[in-house]
Parts: sequence; structure tokens; C-alpha cells
Amino acid sequence: MTTAPGEASGSPEPPFVTVVIPVRNEARSIAECLRAVGAQDYPPERFEVFVVDGGSHDGSREIVERTAGADARFRRLDNPGGLVPAALNRGLRAARGDIFLRIDAHTIVAPDYVRRCVERLLASGAENVGGPMSPQGRTLLGEGIAAAMHCRFGVGPARFRYAREVEEVDTVYLGAFPRRLFDRIGEFNEAMVRNQDYEMNYRIRRAGGRILVDPAIRSTYLVRPDLPSLWRQFGSYGYWKAQMLRRHPRSLRPRQLAAPALVAALGIGGLASLASLFSTFLPASGRWLFVAVAALYLAASLGVSCAVAARRGLRAALALPAVFATMHLAWGGGFWIGALFPPRASEPTAPSGAPAPSEPAAKPPLPAIPGSGRGST
Repeated sequence: MTTAPGEASGSPEPPFVTVVIPVRNEARSIAECLRAVGAQDYPPERFEVFVVDGGSHDGSREIVERTAGADARFRRLDNPGGLVPAALNRGLRAARGDIFLRIDAHTIVAPDYVRRCVERLLASGAENVGGPMSPQGRTLLGEGIAAAMHCRFGVGPARFRYAREVEEVDTVYLGAFPRRLFDRIGEFNEAMVRNQDYEMNYRIRRAGGRILVDPAIRSTYLVRPDLPSLWRQFGSYGYWKAQMLRRHPRSLRPRQLAAPALVAALGIGGLASLASLFSTFLPASGRWLFVAVAALYLAASLGVSCAVAARRGLRAALALPAVFATMHLAWGGGFWIGALFPPRASEPTAPSGAPAPSEPAAKPPLPAIPGSGRGST
């Protein structure tokens, strides 16, 4: 039988945890998400849950209110702007906890999720900990999307997606943070509508902090149910990745250029093919450049789909070529749109008394986990 931090006889109370869940029109999953959070094996009197609603009109708000009425640990907060970073900061400012823990409304956490996060955070002295992303679909197309999001060809080789042991990473899914971290490096960047988690983790690493992924921290991510919503999701990711690189060019990882390179190659190939039809100066072979690029991509996509079918079954792989194309073209196209047409937005202000987001600061020690003999590193 496992015990929560501090449950052993004579041990001090475990840290108080604030869980923040940004929500906007998540009726499809919010009830299941809240049930999972409410069923945690962490001492119920030692955590609070803020569900920050961004103006839902699909029934999500009513689901949250019913949960809050039945369980005093839950409280609904309003987020008039509707954006995720503002929701996180709204919860952060209301937080009473020593530990700030983010959970998204389309995520179903394991019963020991909060406890595992607290144990790993305190035992390691890291500034952020989380578990691998485990995508799940609940329809035939959803199974294909989930397979693509757990495949290196689909989403790249980032270690936080596939880790099988505790290791240091550059970012992590969701995250659990010591509350005092935000006094040092500032709040979530409200200018980053998407990618605010990666931007926060980049600032943590610049300040000398560590980010850890622990496979024992388990959750299930419910993927988008259809290709149009998947297109919007990945287009937005690509657009805001361009803004991230505009603000923090040194954060670039080579894996992040794959989809933009594909879109650029297809675009150049298409222009060359058109130009060769109307120009006597370009070789006739130029008209096949677009076809060649598209054929190479399709061959790679089909090859990966066959490999996935061998591992996970034909059902999960049937939609993969269409899913891969949707993800890659949307992400790459969004990136180029973001690179050419940046939004007009201002940087967030660090909290009073905190250094600016890019300033390194000395790390105060974390409290030792009861019985571990460990503090900060």
C-alpha cells in the first residue's frame, strides 16, 4: 500500500497543492477530468482545485458548478479573456498552495498523479516535473490521431513523449512547480496564446532550473476527434512556435524545423512546377518537382503507417496518412504565417519584486520530502 507524503507516523504534513484547470468549451471531457482529480490519493484536505472558465457556452460551466457544489475542494474562477496563459495566471494569483500543478480539461490523470508529482518534485529539487504524454482516441479517427501523436514521424523525437525512466528534458507535459518559482522568473507569458508552457520551461532552464519527466506520473490525453479541429490545433501550435522563436531564438531545436521545411519544399516545388509550364528558360523536369516532393513524403508516410499497423493493428493505422498530412501541413503552414505576420502583443510583467523573465536568479531551497533527507540540488 502506498502512502502520501507526510502520512507516515510523526511526519510533517505534506505540502499544500493548488491544481489549476483552464477550461473553455470542454463539455466532452471536463466531467471525467474533474472526477479523476477528485479521486486522487493525496490527502484531500491538502489540495485545492481552481477550474478557470474562459466563457464556456457548451455546458462546461454548469458541469464545473455542479462539481464545486458537491466538493468544497473545487472552485470555479472566471477568465474573461478566455486564453490559457491568463487562466493559469488567474489560478496562480489565487493559489494558497506551496506547489502549483497544471491539469488540462482534456486530460484524465491517474489516481496517484498529484502524489507522484509532489514526491518527484520534492525529492529531486527540480523546478518542474511531469509525466510522458499518453494520447488516446475514442473513435476510429481518434485512434489514428492518437497513434500519430505517439509516433516520432508524427510529432518528432522529444524525450518527454516517450521517456521510460526519470530524465531531464527541455519541456514536459502539463507540469508541477514550486509556487515560489514564479516569484523569481515571473508568471506565464500572456502574450503567448499557445506554447506558453514551452516558453515558461525555457525561462526555467535559462535561470538554471531543471525539468524532469517521470514515467510514474501518468495521465491520458484525449486527442481531437476530427481532422478540422486537429488542423486548427496544429496550425495554432506552428503559429505560436514562430512567436516563441521570435522572442527566444536560442530555444530552437532542429526537430522543430521539419514541418516548416516540408511546407517550404512543397511550396517551392509547386512554384517551380508552375513556372516551368510557362517559361522557356526553365527545364521541363522542373514541372515534376512538386510531384517528386509530394511522392517522397507520401512514401514515407505510408511506410510509417505500415510499421504502426504491425505494432498497433490495422484499425489504428487506417487514417494515419491523412492524419500525418493534416498535422504536418497545418503546423508548417502555421509556422510560416507566424513568421511573416506576427501578432501585436506585449510581454507580460514580472510580479512585484521578481526579476524579469530572462534574468537568472539564485534558487532558494525546496523543503525536504519527509523521510528523504533531500532538499534542493
